[in-house]
Amino acid sequence: MQLLDTHSVVAYAQSRGLFSPSSEITVEVLTGGVSNVVLALSGEGKNLVLKQALPELDVPTLWVADQRRATVEAQALKIYESITPISVPHLIDSDPERFTLVLERAPREVTNWKEDLLAGNIHPNVAGEVGSILGRWHRGTYAHTEILSQFQEDLLFEQLRINPFYRAIAKAHTAIAPRILDLIAELESDKSCLVHGDYSPKNILVMKNATPIILDFEVAHAGNPVFDLAFLLAHLLAKFEFLENPALQAKITRSASLFLSEYQKAFQPPSSTLSWHVAAVALARVDGVSRVSYLHEEARVALRNTCLGILESNTPPLITDVFSEL
Repeated sequence: MQLLDTHSVVAYAQSRGLFSPSSEITVEVLTGGVSNVVLALSGEGKNLVLKQALPELDVPTLWVADQRRATVEAQALKIYESITPISVPHLIDSDPERFTLVLERAPREVTNWKEDLLAGNIHPNVAGEVGSILGRWHRGTYAHTEILSQFQEDLLFEQLRINPFYRAIAKAHTAIAPRILDLIAELESDKSCLVHGDYSPKNILVMKNATPIILDFEVAHAGNPVFDLAFLLAHLLAKFEFLENPALQAKITRSASLFLSEYQKAFQPPSSTLSWHVAAVALARVDGVSRVSYLHEEARVALRNTCLGILESNTPPLITDVFSEL
């Protein structure tokens, strides 16, 4: 299947009825992701974003993923929008034959939460809102048979998360492989919630009033809610090592605390193994398939040692202890 580009997307959008045949459409390439062609389309008073799933993710190591994840994303968007309408973009169109979906574009004045954190613009209340949204999603889909029945296929989660994150570090660090295999079993044995699967600062936009907008739902699946919590907290752990400034690190610690406390207010306490999952995901960001690019070598070593220490512990430490002891 031919991928869309700045030239072919205009005719495609018109054929889908998104714009009239005679309309003048401005096309802009959007960057930042590794799994989709992302194009912004403007015309006739509309501002839209088109996403088309890539067959291979744009990373240095071969990473193949089923393009049907675009259909999964469209299904998940509808469900999340029904729970928190202002926290997700509105779905305009979905084309399962071309693996595309079209969304309303977020307001231009939003910032990307990942970029905010890396720049030292840290507002813990944003993390609290992000935790509250996730808790409402998990509560709204918990044991919801009708919803969960739509997301029972495990292939995408295996391709996009279990293999490149958990199995990759089990292979790189054989001493902790038994623990990692136990964590995989915990994830795969629980299908109680609709799990976002990519709950990361890079997929969160922040409006001027600090309201978050969540993006990228292609890894959504019926699974264990601990994964979403671990994925977000692992990113905060990496940002902690990157920032180095004690005052900024204290804000990251506060952000992690608020994220978790607001989540628990909306849903329930997480699994006791949360810190092990956080360490596994964070370790994968330095030794797995999808490695962060912003850490210098000393920070990478520090993050690796922190994660290995957590994973080698006899009992999983509390998240508050993980951040406070760094």
